Amino acid sequence: MILNFKLSTQNKLIVAGLIISTVIIMLVSYFAIDGIREKLYENYANSAQSIGKTLAIQSLEITKNTKKELIKDSFRRHTKLVLDGNSDISFISHKDKDGNIIYSSEEDYKERKEDTKTSFIEPVMNEKGEITGYVQIGLNANLAKSISDTTKRSMIIVFALMWLIYTCVIVLNTILIRRELRILQEGVKEITSGKFGTILENKLASGEVKELFNAFNDMSQRLHIYEEQNIDQLTFERNKFESVLMGIANGVVVCDSEDKTVLVNPSAQKLLNKQILNTSILDFSDAKGLKCFKSGIEKFKQTPMNELENKPLSFTVKVDNKVIKTIISPMYSNVHDYLGYIIILIDITKEAEVDKLKSDFISNVSHELRTPVTILRSYADTLYNYGDDLKFEEQKEFIGIINDEVIRLNKMVNDILDFSKIEANTKVEKQIADISQTIERTLVGLKVLADEKNMTIYFTKQSDLPDIPYNEESIERVINNLVVNAIKYSPDNSKIEIMVGLTEDNDYIKVSVKDEGIGIAEDVLDRVFDRFFRTENTTHTIKGTGLGLHLVKKAIENQHDGKVFVESKLNKGSTFSFILPVSEEVILKQNLKPKKVNV
Repeated sequence: MILNFKLSTQNKLIVAGLIISTVIIMLVSYFAIDGIREKLYENYANSAQSIGKTLAIQSLEITKNTKKELIKDSFRRHTKLVLDGNSDISFISHKDKDGNIIYSSEEDYKERKEDTKTSFIEPVMNEKGEITGYVQIGLNANLAKSISDTTKRSMIIVFALMWLIYTCVIVLNTILIRRELRILQEGVKEITSGKFGTILENKLASGEVKELFNAFNDMSQRLHIYEEQNIDQLTFERNKFESVLMGIANGVVVCDSEDKTVLVNPSAQKLLNKQILNTSILDFSDAKGLKCFKSGIEKFKQTPMNELENKPLSFTVKVDNKVIKTIISPMYSNVHDYLGYIIILIDITKEAEVDKLKSDFISNVSHELRTPVTILRSYADTLYNYGDDLKFEEQKEFIGIINDEVIRLNKMVNDILDFSKIEANTKVEKQIADISQTIERTLVGLKVLADEKNMTIYFTKQSDLPDIPYNEESIERVINNLVVNAIKYSPDNSKIEIMVGLTEDNDYIKVSVKDEGIGIAEDVLDRVFDRFFRTENTTHTIKGTGLGLHLVKKAIENQHDGKVFVESKLNKGSTFSFILPVSEEVILKQNLKPKKVNV
């Protein structure tokens, strides 16, 4: 296993300092020891010369009063005394003035001469200054070498101790400084995490570090005081921001620069129907596994920011059965650093459905108008060009068809005009009258349509019905639409029941139209009164504009302050009902009493 040690700049400087100091100490030690050794050998040589001079003087004294044949023995005895007394002398030789050896210790101490390191020759001079002979001394330098080695070891030990002490001081100082810096680092981390008021113990700190600790403690206390003074204001602002954001009706999703969602309000959570907080918005997918926002956000990132500042990017996504308009705007800091983006989600499902219904309505109306216009043109053209050639019965039949198509065309135009009036909340005049008479007159005109399918219309009403305020033309249109629908969607030979009576509390008159038709599916029952909605889009192919029931709802609720209801089951018929309020004036005038009536 390979360990990678990464040194900090401070550690590198310390190591470099140790290496440099070590090299300097080694060089100083080397030159100091070498100088001492040279000085030692220099002194040693001077000592050797002094010994040589002494021996020369002693040799002169020995030869002065000694017979010539005894001189050699005298030199031997004297040399023996000197060599036994000084182990540093390896040999001594006595020579005459011509250089001939009189006596040499080699004769008796041959092994000592082999250790000779240096030698000196000193002349022997008499009182007249004449050279009478020579003394040669050989030295083995054992003493100098011993002193040199001892000195060298001593110096090495001294310098090693100095280096060790220096190194220990540096390491100890570094440890103390790092400890102080570590304490300071921990304090900074505490401040960074929001723990203002953190105090660092500075009893063991020294010098500039102690001043740094004091400055840190002062800053920490000031931040703590500032936090206490502003925490309430900051909390209030944050809560206000969150309250506003959470209360926005549209969905809001805030993402950071890494596409991670950092805030999601309840409206967005409800629209997306999935927990997306702290997840990547790019990974969001609907029930089908489609990543709804990925392509739009990628386009957002490819768009220059200066363009997005002037005009946020807008696109539409589908999440399950919902259509959501998405608006993305970039988010910046005070210094204009890019922080992320905000996504606004607007549920336009109903608007999209209405747009589709409008398109369908225009298509249906165009088709419906084209049919009678084509028929009218065809039959009118035939009568105009070939009328004289047609029999009376054929002419009458053609005119009858033209009349039916005109009536059909007139009805569609009236539906469109009525729709425009009601949508504009046009006020209608009301008169207090008996609504059952209006219903009966309307049914008379619809009997022809029922007879064509061999259908029977039954009308029942409660006796003594009070007169109520209503607009006769509007109610005729309502009854006409409900009964025509019942005839249109019911099979031949079936029956239709129209019932009128008071509600249980006598506050309303209830009118119901019941048929035995194909019924309405439960999942679309609450949409039958929407404008442009046509159940035949999913159940059958009977043509229409999709406005009839919507006009009923608007006429009853907007113009008469009433309500409409529907009960239906597929293949078992439908019952459309509406209630109209009985005014207080009518109740008091006719002295109505509460009574239960089955309608």
